[in-house]
Amino acid sequence: MVTATIPVGRGAPTRSGDASRDQSAWQVAATVTDPEIPVLTIEDLGVLRTVEVADDGAVHVELTPTYSGCPAMDAMRDDVVLALTHAGYDDVTVDLVLAPAWTTDWMTEDGKQKLRRYGIQAPTGLAAARGQGPVRVQLAVKCPRCDSLDTREIARFGSTSCKALYECRACLEPFDYFKVI
Repeated sequence: MVTATIPVGRGAPTRSGDASRDQSAWQVAATVTDPEIPVLTIEDLGVLRTVEVADDGAVHVELTPTYSGCPAMDAMRDDVVLALTHAGYDDVTVDLVLAPAWTTDWMTEDGKQKLRRYGIQAPTGLAAARGQGPVRVQLAVKCPRCDSLDTREIARFGSTSCKALYECRACLEPFDYFKVI
């Protein structure tokens, strides 16, 4: 079996074996977008964890949901299967992997910029730093539209459970904030 794996929070997958075949399968899977935030690919989000291409051409993909009850995972799984099948891979399996748990640290910087341009404030800080040293306290969430720090949380849960709903007091616009998980 030939394996293509992306290290957590990194860019390109590391490969062993047939690099061009591995890269092709990874690139196809990486085009799938998040059904709830269509400007983000599953690679931007850090949900795409591994792509393995066996010698017989069978592809095995692992996805880690942003949280265990994420309703978008079924659509992501189906979209990955569809994208790879359309690209000529006949045997595709997608597994959801819950451990280690997904963290906002796995999002790419490009993905965070896409979120901001879309009107969702990207997570700030590092979730991985929890339990190491002082506890970080977030004093304000910057508005993705006008960059004001004069914002307030309206609801702990926004359009999805992984986002909170905020309001900017400067421009009076509501916006989602992708919570640090």
